[in-house]
Amino acid sequence: MKKKLTITVDEELLPRAKRHARSRGVSLSSLIEASLREIAAEDTPTFASRWKGRFEAAERDDDRYRALARKYL
Repeated sequence: MKKKLTITVDEELLPRAKRHARSRGVSLSSLIEASLREIAAEDTPTFASRWKGRFEAAERDDDRYRALARKYL
């Protein structure tokens, strides 16, 4: 099901975007939807997931350190 979306773009960009869509034989809405699908499909891992498990806990006898290690390691 399609939903209506209102966006705001630079005044000078709109005519260029419309020409770009027209030159490809699609509507501006279709062009924007395809761009959003492409962006959403990029399964870029988060910063935390990229680094998770790459560090080892240091040997420390400190309650605060142990609490943080349990939470983040």
